[in-house]
Amino acid sequence: MAQAYSVHSADEAPSRSKRVEGGSFQDAALAFLEDNHPAGDEVSLMVEDCETGERQCFRIDMLTGEAVPCG
Repeated sequence: MAQAYSVHSADEAPSRSKRVEGGSFQDAALAFLEDNHPAGDEVSLMVEDCETGERQCFRIDMLTGEAVPCG
């Protein structure tokens, strides 16, 4: 079941977040990238569960689509 997440680039203010639906934190990060195409070969995204407030960060390789936790 999809739920709401708030996603923004890790180097941007949270006020620039976009609300997306996803089945998981990683799904939400990839859904964000479908509509938002940041420049560069790699991007770091902060993903927050809108219901629980839990946050996770992902580094995504824009060439392969591979997503790994930040840090």
